[in-house]
Amino acid sequence: MIEPTSGREFPLREAHNLVRDLMTPNPWIYWLDFLLHISLGWAAFAMVLLTPLLSLWQISALVVATFAFYRAATFIHELAHLKKGTFKLFRLVWNLICGIPLLIPSFTYDGVHSDHHKPDVYGTAKDGEYIPFATLRPAAMVGYVLLSFIIPIFFIVRFLLLTPLSYLFPPLRKFVWERASSLTIDMSYKREANAIRNDTNWRLQEFAAFMFITIVVGCISLGLLTYMVLVFWYVIAMFIFFMNSLRTLSAHAYRNPPDRRMEFAQQYLDSINVPGNLFITGLWAPVGLRYHATHHLFMSMPYHNLGEAQRRLVNGLRDNTLYLTTVRTGMWNALRRIWAEASASTSGRNGENQKEPLNRVESLPGRDTTAVQDRLAER
Repeated sequence: MIEPTSGREFPLREAHNLVRDLMTPNPWIYWLDFLLHISLGWAAFAMVLLTPLLSLWQISALVVATFAFYRAATFIHELAHLKKGTFKLFRLVWNLICGIPLLIPSFTYDGVHSDHHKPDVYGTAKDGEYIPFATLRPAAMVGYVLLSFIIPIFFIVRFLLLTPLSYLFPPLRKFVWERASSLTIDMSYKREANAIRNDTNWRLQEFAAFMFITIVVGCISLGLLTYMVLVFWYVIAMFIFFMNSLRTLSAHAYRNPPDRRMEFAQQYLDSINVPGNLFITGLWAPVGLRYHATHHLFMSMPYHNLGEAQRRLVNGLRDNTLYLTTVRTGMWNALRRIWAEASASTSGRNGENQKEPLNRVESLPGRDTTAVQDRLAER
């Protein structure tokens, strides 16, 4: 048992016993899911280029391409967690037809995301995937979301310009690695020299991304490709980052001060589950990310088993009260709560809230914890 600050013990051992058989990834599910959505994404992208500008068909294809690419790209999170040395062919194919064309090769997350799960790093100043938004002005969240609309420019500059320049000027190489090679939300994050777990061939990935964007820009310059290829690539990338920024804000409570280390149970209680439903919630939180708190409990569990784990823990734990405190009813519910906390924090009206548990099930009209439990058990 682990005792969080609320004074209640989280039944970690009991929870592990309930889901211990769900830790093995099924390669067939990974391959079918990824290939289906990346194929759908490229087919829809082709339709975007072939249909009349701003026609209903083009807009529809653009929406399909965005969500399909978003889901396919999110497998980068799974690649960061898969057992070292496994799924080598899957990693290669993912990079060739998804990561490199979208300018997010897997090395940009490999080794970086694992720090987010380290007990002595999570929620601290060393965690590049954590900003204490709930203690900052709400404008900080607005700025983070708006950054999504210019991030694709950064990736183009990173691989089209900084990569070759860093080959010519070795001192720039260190800067590019530390400051421009990580998928994080903290712009001040500094990547360690040894922050690589699986992608020891990261230099090949980097060069491939450089060659890809160089060839695309070159073909556009020569008239072999229409400039709309890059325009629509940018639009799709922009909306992918936009959706992911909202999902990221819905993934944690973001209350921890950067100088305070959190216990494991506290890290879980600082994370959020948004079970929702398979189709709607799965669009904005794909590949298991709607079960983010459960993922932080069992970070090695494959995404396709997280839903079953959720059901077992809700129904099987002798006392599931703490587990249920991580649940939000939807994205809007999660965003509204963190916005309210940030507003209260900056206006000095959050003194009483600090005395309450890290996470609490929201009191809804006509609903109690039992009602929430019943609703979750049905999923």
